[in-house]
Amino acid sequence: MRDLHCHILPGVDDGARGLNESLAMLNAAKAAGITSITCTPHCRDPYFDFEAMWQAFYALEDAADGFPLQMGFEVNYHKLMELGIEWAEVLHFDNSNEFLLELSVGARSSRYDDYERTIFQLQGMGYEVIIAHPERYSAIQRNPDLADELVRMGCKLQCSTDFIAGGRFGAERRPAVKMLKDGLVTYLASDAHRVVHYDYFAKAYHKYEHLLIG
Repeated sequence: MRDLHCHILPGVDDGARGLNESLAMLNAAKAAGITSITCTPHCRDPYFDFEAMWQAFYALEDAADGFPLQMGFEVNYHKLMELGIEWAEVLHFDNSNEFLLELSVGARSSRYDDYERTIFQLQGMGYEVIIAHPERYSAIQRNPDLADELVRMGCKLQCSTDFIAGGRFGAERRPAVKMLKDGLVTYLASDAHRVVHYDYFAKAYHKYEHLLIG
C-alpha cells in the first residue's frame, strides 16, 4: 500500500523536525500497513529549498533500512507560476510522470478556470496531475461540483486522511466523504506531518478504501 503524499523528510518544512521523528513516522507508516512512501515536501514559501530537500531525502533513505522511498514535491500552484512551468521537469515524482499539485486553499472562486491552462500544460508535458487534498479548498466546500470539474480536466484527486478526524481546518470531513461516495477520489494519502497522522490513515483507509477509483 502506497502513501503518495507526506511530510516525512527531516527538517525541511512543517513536517518531521529531525531524523528521529522521520524514523518514528516511518515506523508508524509500516504499522498502518504502508509498504512504500512518496516523500512530498512543500514547494511553497517559506519552505522551498530544492537542494536541501533532496539532501534530506538521501539522509532518510540511508536510514530507512531499504524501505521503498520515492522523492516528489507537493507543488503549490502560485509557487509553480513564480518558478515557471519548466520547473515541472524537476518537481514531478522521481522516476514517474506523476505531479502533485496544490491549489489555493482559501480561494472562493466559483470556477477553476484559472488553473485549467496550467493543468493542461502539465498534461501536455506528459504529466499525470494529482490534485492534493481537494477537500480543504474553500471553493469545493462551497461548490462540490468543482471536484467533478477537476476530474473532467483529467486530474486525479487525492484526499488527505486526517479528514477522518475533522481535518486540518475543521471542515474537510463532509466534502471528502461526498467526493469518495461520488466516485471521484483515486487516492487516499496520509499527508502526514506527525506520527498520529498515520493512525488517521489506517482508520480512513479501512473505512473508505472500497470507494477509491482507478
